[in-house]
Amino acid sequence: MLNLLIERFFLFDPLALFFLVVIFIISLPSFIYSFSYLKGEYPAFKIFSAQILLFVFVLSMAFVVSVSNCLVFLIFWEIMSLVSYFLVVFDTNNERSIKAGLVYIVMTHIGTAFIIAAFMILYNHAHSFDFIAIKNACSVMPQRTKDIVFLLFLIGFGTKAGIVPLHIWLPYAHPQAPSHISSIMSGVMIKTAIYGIIRFVIFILGINTSWWGILVLILATITSLVGIIYALMERDIKRLLAYSSVENIGIILSGVGLAMYFISLNLSYLAVFSLIAGLYHLINHAIFKGLLFLCAGSVYKATGTRDMEKLGGLIKKMPHTAVYFLLGAMAISALPPLNGFVSEWLTLQAFFLGAFNAIGGSKIFLGICAAMLALTSGLAVACFVKAFGIIFLAKPRSHYAESAKEAALPMRIGMLILAVFTVIFGLAAALVIKSLSGVSSSALGIDISNMSFFLNSLRFAPQIAKNTYLSTPLLALLLVLFSVIGFVIYRVFGNRRAVIYKTWDCGYYKLGPRNEYTATAFSKPFRIAFSFFLLPYRKTQKIRESFYHIKSFTYETHTTKVFKKYIYNPLFAFMLKLAKSMRKMQPGSIHLYLGYIFITLVLLIIFMERF
Repeated sequence: MLNLLIERFFLFDPLALFFLVVIFIISLPSFIYSFSYLKGEYPAFKIFSAQILLFVFVLSMAFVVSVSNCLVFLIFWEIMSLVSYFLVVFDTNNERSIKAGLVYIVMTHIGTAFIIAAFMILYNHAHSFDFIAIKNACSVMPQRTKDIVFLLFLIGFGTKAGIVPLHIWLPYAHPQAPSHISSIMSGVMIKTAIYGIIRFVIFILGINTSWWGILVLILATITSLVGIIYALMERDIKRLLAYSSVENIGIILSGVGLAMYFISLNLSYLAVFSLIAGLYHLINHAIFKGLLFLCAGSVYKATGTRDMEKLGGLIKKMPHTAVYFLLGAMAISALPPLNGFVSEWLTLQAFFLGAFNAIGGSKIFLGICAAMLALTSGLAVACFVKAFGIIFLAKPRSHYAESAKEAALPMRIGMLILAVFTVIFGLAAALVIKSLSGVSSSALGIDISNMSFFLNSLRFAPQIAKNTYLSTPLLALLLVLFSVIGFVIYRVFGNRRAVIYKTWDCGYYKLGPRNEYTATAFSKPFRIAFSFFLLPYRKTQKIRESFYHIKSFTYETHTTKVFKKYIYNPLFAFMLKLAKSMRKMQPGSIHLYLGYIFITLVLLIIFMERF
């Protein structure tokens, strides 16, 4: 009976197993981390309820990526959304949590509505909610209908993934959830939307037109660039990481979009290669972003603030957390030989190989996308130099930072596990890619038995570019070798001449916390460079003792939330106005309500007679 149930409602193919591995890798360290993180913050009963919610949350995500029936998928998708909502508003005394939860639940249900609409259209053609039955029906579905279903899926899953401009909920919800939940939401939950796009668009609908992939690539490029620009402007560490998740979703979608585009051009090898790059960055982002959120939680637990302007000097107070954060920052900045470098290198190679094999305007388009990805990577480096430098270096800027202490052992264990994975998934790149080739070929329905991806277990080379290869163990060996040589040279020749002295900073020797470099000051050049998009504005206030003497001067700078101001606020105002106008239909007259019911019944009878 159990086996029959599993065969009927579950699909444990390579794609599902891959996402189950991602869920397990992130959830286990976060669960270990949560024991100390929640301790002392909430009563015992609330902590117990949080762990129950966490268990249901992880279980619902596991079901989402493994069921084989659309109706069952929707049930667990909704459970995942509702449980994550309760975790976002877990701190019920915090007004920001309630607001963030409201934005999240509204946006996620808007996305779910589009997914339901797509499922209803598919059911109308397949007369079944089973994945395989729907896949067979899609082979004879009219192209116009498939286009509509594709757009419904893109909007529905794009809302959960945080694709620009549907990302509005993400910087609200992630910072307000407990940090171990933020780690899972950013590392895993938003990736279930990527699973949905791969499963329902590539695997079930099938790609037979190029504009689908082009649209996804355009949205991916915009998403990655917008996400990192907003992250650079942030001074709240968790909001910075949330916007960075938007950026990395864009990078993941670049691989998925390239795969869709290459399928339409019958470039099977490049399609498999591109999806490998996308899936590799998916699991890499889950690891290093999960690590960074746990580190941010440790900083918040020790200091009571997420404002980077009030931190500083934590490398001496929290050395373990500082090392783990630095490792995660290096990985997310795509520095070799860590995992983030490998997947971004693969994505760039996919763009380059695609440009070499494309014709006409496609070459220019793919070249522009590759250039935007390179710009995004450069901005990510600047973003995390700012984050690490302002939080952990220099002097403490407040009493919050001065009184900080290292995180408890369970929290350090959770961070250590993900830090180790960050290194392993970088050094074992060739083995990981070999495993992902099976997942990619299964999802795309492409036979890779005649495709050669590997030279050996230590290095990897794309088949079309045989003179280009990547060996992360060799890179690691060279880095260690150069470090040792540099240390030896310093000890032998430089130690006699080196003089340790107090810090010099532009002629000022007695620097205090008030005149240290800040996150806002660091981001100013980028705020100026992208002012056409950020639309920065200032607020100043002078308090004078006399005409010639100023007692105090207050300066604030902010950026305009373009999508909120020009898209969501007008839309909300319109909906509010529409709702008020609908009140005229509710005057309180029972006769009028009976009339509504009568008209509705007449219309239903006419509708049933026609169909």
